[in-house]
Amino acid sequence: MASKKASPAGRGGPQDFETLYKRLEESVAQLEEGGLTLEQSLLLYEEGMKLASRCQELLQQAELKVSKLQEEFAALREEQEPYTVEAEEEIPLE
Repeated sequence: MASKKASPAGRGGPQDFETLYKRLEESVAQLEEGGLTLEQSLLLYEEGMKLASRCQELLQQAELKVSKLQEEFAALREEQEPYTVEAEEEIPLE
């Protein structure tokens, strides 16, 4: 069985979450499929651990960004004066 040579996570510059996660899924599938040498399996496992760690970092960064945006939005809402409807004068009906 021909196998891809495992490349360390993050090599070649930063990658987005989706690309890293797809590579992680591919590594897991190759390991589950079997037919690899012990050395190939260990390389894939090591790469998978690095990929999983990087994916976790990216998810935490995204979560932090969302939290900051929510805080900014809440602060903006607090700064605005609440909209109030003034009572309209009653117009006598004839």
